[in-house]
Parts: sequence; C-alpha cells; structure tokens
Amino acid sequence: MLLPDNSRMKKLLPAAMMAVLFLFTISPVRAQHAIAGQTSGTGPSASGGLPGEKAKNPVIFADVPDMAIIRVGDIYYMSSTTMHMSPGVPIMRSSDLVNWTLVSYAYDILDDTDALNLENGMNAYGRGSWASSLRYHNGLFYVSTFSGTTGKTYIYTTKDIEKGPWKKTSFAPSLHDHSLYFAEDGKVFMLYGAGKIMMVELSADLSGIKPGTTPKVLIENASAPAGNNIGLPGEGSQLFKVNDTFYLFNICWPKGGMRTVTIHRAAQLEGPWEGRVGLQHLGVAQGGLISTPEGNWYAYLFRDYGAVGRIPYLVPVTWENGWPVLGNDGKVPEQLNLPASKGLIPGIVVSDEFKRHKKDAPLPLAWQWNHNPDNRNWSLKRRPGYLRLTTGRIDSSVLQARNTLTQRCFGPQSSGSTAIDVSGMKDGDCAGLLLLQKNYGWAGVKMENGKKYIVMVGVASGTPVEMQRLPLTGNIVHLRADCTFSNMADTASFSYSLDGKKWTRLGGTLKMSYTLPHFMGYRFGLFNYATRSAGGYTDFDYFRIR
Repeated sequence: MLLPDNSRMKKLLPAAMMAVLFLFTISPVRAQHAIAGQTSGTGPSASGGLPGEKAKNPVIFADVPDMAIIRVGDIYYMSSTTMHMSPGVPIMRSSDLVNWTLVSYAYDILDDTDALNLENGMNAYGRGSWASSLRYHNGLFYVSTFSGTTGKTYIYTTKDIEKGPWKKTSFAPSLHDHSLYFAEDGKVFMLYGAGKIMMVELSADLSGIKPGTTPKVLIENASAPAGNNIGLPGEGSQLFKVNDTFYLFNICWPKGGMRTVTIHRAAQLEGPWEGRVGLQHLGVAQGGLISTPEGNWYAYLFRDYGAVGRIPYLVPVTWENGWPVLGNDGKVPEQLNLPASKGLIPGIVVSDEFKRHKKDAPLPLAWQWNHNPDNRNWSLKRRPGYLRLTTGRIDSSVLQARNTLTQRCFGPQSSGSTAIDVSGMKDGDCAGLLLLQKNYGWAGVKMENGKKYIVMVGVASGTPVEMQRLPLTGNIVHLRADCTFSNMADTASFSYSLDGKKWTRLGGTLKMSYTLPHFMGYRFGLFNYATRSAGGYTDFDYFRIR
C-alpha cells in the first residue's frame, strides 16, 4: 500500500483512527463446533500438508483486508472490510481456506447519514465501517464493527450466518478496532485501541459499556517487541486463547522498515504479557491464527499491494516452546500445502447478464453500491434483462454520484466489460464503466448540446482530464476496462466497440494508485449521473468479468 509517513498520516486521519486492528478470541473445544484456531484434540501441532495440487500466495489476489476467520466444524467463515460500500461487512465461506464464496453481509446499510448517502456534498470514502470481529458463541454468530463516520459501535447477531436474518445493536462511543470476547464466567468484553490496547466490559445484552465500569489497559505498548523507532504503532490486534494461553497478534511499522507481525502471550488476560517479533517478510502482516480440523495451523495475514489493494496470504505455523512460529525459516512461502485455488469467479466476483428468472431475484452478492443506494433510482424490472440507472439529482463528479454499482478488480490481470443503451439520456448526463478510486478513470458516453460522445476520462495530478472524445451516432456502445496489477504495474486501459466484437483502444493509459482518502483497492463500477437536470436513464445490458 502506498502509505505516507506517520506525520502525514496524522493529518489525513484522526489519531484514534490510524490503527487498523481487531481482536477475537478462541476458547478450548467444549462442543462439536470448533471455533477458529481450535483443535479437537490435545492442542497445537505442526502445520502439515494436504494431498493434491497446492495453493499459492496470495490466496486471494484482490482487496479483502482486515480478515477475521473462524472455523465452525469443518467450515471456515471470514469477515472483511469494505468501508463505504453497501451492503457491508462481507461474509465468505470456505472448506479449505483457499477457495472462498460470498454468502452474506452483516448489514444492508450501516446507517442513514448524509456522509453515507453521498448527500449535501459529504462522503464516507475510506471510512464507513472498519475492521470487524467475527465470533461464534453458544449457537449464535456475532459480527461487530465500528465507525468513525457515525461515532458508533455495531454488533450484528444471527443464528444462520449464511441466510440471516441479522439483529443489529449499536451504541456510542465508537470503540476503535475492537473485538468481542466472551469470558468463561459469562462476562462479555470488548478489546480495542491503537498502540495501547484497552478492554471494557459490556452489558449482558451487548447494548453498551456496562455502567460503573472503567477501561483497563492490557498492553501499554503493543509495538515494543519491534523496537523504539516505530512509525506506525502496534495495531491490527487479534486475540486468541489456545490451551489456556492468550496470544495477541499485532502489526506495527518500524521507521525505514516494513509491516511487522508482533505476538504477545499471557496466562491471564490481564497479564503480565511477554512479546516478540512474529514475522518480518514482504510486509505480510495483520491477522491471526486458524487451525484446520486435522490440527494444522496457519496465520492469515494480508499484504499491501498497490492499486489492487490489500490481499490475503496464508503462512504455515509451527509451535515451539508454547510460541506460534510463522513461516518457513521466517519467510512467507509461495506454495502452501492446501488445495489449489479455483479462481475468484464466481465466488468473489461474477459476471451478470441482468436477466432474472424470478421476479424479485436480488443482485449477486459480488455487487456492492458505492455508499448507500437510492433504491428509487435503479431497477431490474423497468426493462427486463437490463440494469436501469436513473439520475435523481445533479452532481458535479462521478465520485459524488449515487447508485454506482461496483465489484472488485483483481490480479494479476482482470477485465470488466459492459454495454450501455443511452437512448434515455438527458443533456449533461454521463454514464459508463468506471475504475473507482480517488485517481479514477472511466469510459462512457457524455451528452452535450443534444449530441452524444464516447469519451475516456482519467484523473491526472488530482484533476479529471478528458483524454479522448469521439462522436456517437447510435445509442448502444460496448465498453471494456483492462487492468494489470502484476508486480504492482498498476496500469489500466479502456476500449470501446459498436458491435461487441471489434474493439478499439480509447484514450490513454490510466496509472492507478492506492490512496488513503479512499483506503480501498480499485473497483469496476457502473454509473450514471446528471450535470444539468435529473430524470435521464441509462440501461446496462450486461457486466462481464474475466
């Protein structure tokens, strides 16, 4: 990730939001359900291998940061961060830790505010909801998150993590990068903070901090094992309990160094804690422990990888003298003793022809709206077989437009294409295919003075520039965006076609860059916005990803 130094980061984000950490705990096996990091037998064992083809790192070459993973029986569930997107807090399922499928979201919208709705000139880019905690306790699944945008902490519960429904509880304040912890005596805690790790007790109904209690300091300086010359202090906490010992994983960033895993352990939650460096290789850090049903152990972590975003890695774990030892001789392996990936299509990204056999069939889970949608102004029914986006107001930029529908770009290369019918456009309307980040690019159609033009727009030096314009005499045009993320090349190009067969390059090369204001990897987006008068519409025939 292209991060500024710590002094610049403090200017971009409030100090309390600088850390991206989360904690969740694992208790010894007491029932048929095995929670993340638990074994069904005598305790930690060395990582082994599975027969057949081998997986490779990264296990997901797409923006899936801040992972929290649990295992229930032989099924793994993972939550992640998608910040300003709706629905939010994606839940994925896997049977092998490598091949993941989206199965749910914790919420449809986080809250109803101007920033989350892209209203009154406000936005929640890079904010919304941050790192989540994922737990399974006494037959219920818990997903908790927090938001600097709303100043609240959120807890979602369900009996069925794949089908819901979810029950929402929220309260102030926003407990930064927290994790639920269910103690054996029935008490419930949240662990939170950056640099200094704190703990508060919650009311039994999880409705807020328990009256009469005060926060406690668990670890004064979570980055201490990595030395005193720290640029980004200890964050990304995840707490585990394995064989009656607590293990706390953190990430810190020494000045002039790389993202580093630190590990603390203690016999009691209140301490005393002892710590050491857990991994310092390729900047792969921030995550925690997970065990397989066979008793093999892995650390799930992620790596900042330029414009594609923050991408998940798995690192084998062995145990020595009661400590988890990460990697092969301290290195992140390229290959893993796990089944090979079958690709991200259709589990995490998916093509959509917008044809629905059932009248009220929803959008595939791979789709997320940029901020909260305005459900009055999009439809799969007004023209069956098409997605219709209607403008509901006037906007000056695609970044402020509502109802932009997105999916992740992915590496090492990915391509997204669509076809649009612009016969319903009004003067001043813009519609097309977007690569979404602060330094965005798009190809599409502009209507000006009663004429339509095929255009390519890219942001250069912070300013959107129209790189090419061609007259459009018809109403249908096919658009494609091709992205290259291998070796952090981070380049993209756009093409257009009038028949869907013969493609012509449009505009120049877009140099993509990961920026903190958006804090997210690039996404394909379908958009339509008005600059003069509302009420125009564009019909999208399909979205195809490869």
